[in-house]
Amino acid sequence: MTRDDLEALLAAVRAGDLPVESALERLRGMPYEDLGFARIDHHRGLRNGFPEVVLGEGKTPEQIVAIATRLAAQGSTVLVTRLVPTAAMALQAADPAFEYHPLPRLALRRGTPVAARGRGTILVVSAGTADLPVAEEAALTAEAMGNPVERLYDVGVAGLHRLLGERDRLWRAAVVIVVAGMEGALPSVVGGLVDRPVVAVPTSVGYGTSFGGLAALLGMLNTCASGVVVVNIDNGFGAAAAASRMNRAKEEP
Repeated sequence: MTRDDLEALLAAVRAGDLPVESALERLRGMPYEDLGFARIDHHRGLRNGFPEVVLGEGKTPEQIVAIATRLAAQGSTVLVTRLVPTAAMALQAADPAFEYHPLPRLALRRGTPVAARGRGTILVVSAGTADLPVAEEAALTAEAMGNPVERLYDVGVAGLHRLLGERDRLWRAAVVIVVAGMEGALPSVVGGLVDRPVVAVPTSVGYGTSFGGLAALLGMLNTCASGVVVVNIDNGFGAAAAASRMNRAKEEP
């Protein structure tokens, strides 16, 4: 439940459109709900501006369904990341409102619309097509968090003219998320072209000595460009969450 959700709930009670008993039912599970194998944080949206996000990796389909459907019962948007197709099928069978995006392995259930709080557009840039699973995780997450999002894909440094031809889009963005594997050079190039925050995301794409994304991570951490911050390997969700906070017009009171 987000701040907007709670304000709408209280306004409905005040207006007489929602019985007090129904409001209490919505609030009963707060601040958290103990399922035995998980303690669902129903206050996350009030504290952080977006509800708890479910990491599907390492959980059974039954656990994912139980957690995600309880979050959905609050009426907020629900994200499930790193979700394999078999678990996605079980989730959709339990609640058909969940959309599954197979490329980023992400399930999304759109609840109460998130108020647009972004100052501008978040531009998601990828070095290559192989980086799209991480880039799309970032793009879909940023959209779910109430940001206008644009995509600029396959503009890596091996063909730098592809990026330079899109300079206007880079300059218009409020925050730029740059996703790259191999040697991880693209965020440094973008960071040298813009005066906006750049969130760099190393991916595990690359040959042997890329060490599963470690080479890209170290390259990004050692960038000579100003204003570039780095998240963990393949962490498109984390990049979107950080970019969304950067893009907010103002902090919540």
